[in-house]
Amino acid sequence: MQVSKILNRRTFLRTTGLGTAGLLAKIGVAPIAAKEPRTNTIADFLEIALQATAFELPLLPGTWTRVWGYKGSVLYGDPASLQTIQEPPRNYPVRFSNRANLQAPPRRARPPYSYLGPIIKVRRGQRVRINFTNNLPEQTVMHWHGLHIAPEMDAHPSFLVAPGQNYVYEFEVANRAGTYWFHPHPDGRTGRQVYNGLAGLFVVSDDEEAAASLPAGNFDIPLVIQDRIIDANNQFVYQAGGGQTGGMMGNDGFLGDRILVNGRPDFTLDVARRAYRLRLLNGSNSRVYKLVWDDGTPLTVIGTDGGLLERAVQRNYVMLAPGERVELWVDFSGRESGAMMQLRSLQFSGAEMGMGMGGNQMLPNGAPFTVMNVRVVGRAGEPTPPPTQLSTINRYRMEDTVNRNAPRSFAVSMGTGGMMGGGMRWLLNGRPYQEAEVATNEIVRLNTTEVWELINNSTGGMMGMSMVHPIHIHGLQFQVIERQIASQMTAGYETVRYGYVDEGWKDTVMMMPGERIRLLLRFEDFTGKYVYHCHNLEHEDAGMMRNYLVRA
Repeated sequence: MQVSKILNRRTFLRTTGLGTAGLLAKIGVAPIAAKEPRTNTIADFLEIALQATAFELPLLPGTWTRVWGYKGSVLYGDPASLQTIQEPPRNYPVRFSNRANLQAPPRRARPPYSYLGPIIKVRRGQRVRINFTNNLPEQTVMHWHGLHIAPEMDAHPSFLVAPGQNYVYEFEVANRAGTYWFHPHPDGRTGRQVYNGLAGLFVVSDDEEAAASLPAGNFDIPLVIQDRIIDANNQFVYQAGGGQTGGMMGNDGFLGDRILVNGRPDFTLDVARRAYRLRLLNGSNSRVYKLVWDDGTPLTVIGTDGGLLERAVQRNYVMLAPGERVELWVDFSGRESGAMMQLRSLQFSGAEMGMGMGGNQMLPNGAPFTVMNVRVVGRAGEPTPPPTQLSTINRYRMEDTVNRNAPRSFAVSMGTGGMMGGGMRWLLNGRPYQEAEVATNEIVRLNTTEVWELINNSTGGMMGMSMVHPIHIHGLQFQVIERQIASQMTAGYETVRYGYVDEGWKDTVMMMPGERIRLLLRFEDFTGKYVYHCHNLEHEDAGMMRNYLVRA
């Protein structure tokens, strides 16, 4: 199907509110069904019905927790392409609601054990169609984080889906094997919607990954790490910077005092005595993690945002900012059955949030805490090292960039942004977000490679703010080639610098206060308008997002 045909159908869906089958019948295209003859095989094509909806689940003993989440079904393709992040126990209770009406919850289907998910599993080169329905009480849009797809499919805030409306996302999976994810991306509401529970994983496989013979099936474990505040009535409490997002008090970012893994508090992972592949996503709004094993065992990293590294690398700790992913090879074969270990986040400095105004003072950014417990069970297997060769990475070269003598420079700063009352807000490239605005230095050419320089100017000046800013660039994967730190910020930098993993492909990069980072990026296949922004979601909602335009 050509892109123009996809866009016509999607636009009509948005304006009419028709369901997918009704729309296709109206425009003379047969709806896809399992019995319909087609040239696409199950291996080539996957169609999913996915909706954002409100429901309740028993997160903790007592009152059920109200959440938002995605639920879906496979319309055509392998049923195993859609999986829950964690299987529910037998007879697990559920109360689903239509839209946000939680007073009349009919029993419709078993929910995921977690509010997160589902996991969408695809292969590189596969054609995917997602028939999305917004059953929430407000506008939303879905972002396929890390995927290389056309801008019309990539959640630019101009493509909002109204309550009760449908949207068709369709694209060919061009990314290499890796752990990607999806979440909402409406301007000004991303933080709240993700916090309510809207997030899932998009896992890509390919032949190169298969040749590496990595742990698979039950030994390939996704781990989504988030923080929340849960009140006495078991409800999520959302406070961005101690107040509403957008004002001075809302510019810090949300920090919770309770760590959830895969949407479950006090998480314990049971593992066999053998090798595992652990896929970690920082799905928090603004919290940064400094991950370690409690017994000092080094972390063996085999992948980052954009897939497998060429070879495994070891770190004593790994830094993971919001939006970043890291894949670990962990061999539990040498552990005793019944042994317990912990994945912890260590203390680090330099990521303060503006004179203590924001976040949660019970568990500030950089504080030490336990992320999850691991319990080893069963008989020992054979010790298994990671493969010596995981993948091949095509390295960009500085000499191939069209702007090597004058890199584009994008700085994080604070200033007036046209807010009511003349308040301050975060700026990127010296400007707040405007849906239609593209600055001169935000226009790039198709089929070119460039070097970009990102600068974190939040070094404790105005209001004492010195903050981490994870910068995410939509529509592509990039390579980190250089990091520099301002001399006055080296003390905090030394507590995190050895936890960066820059050897592979990235779509989100963590910048400490005073840090300057150079990236190599290539713009290919698609023209149009994408966004780049801070993945501290409250920063994004408060203006730290800009457009960039790819022109032919």
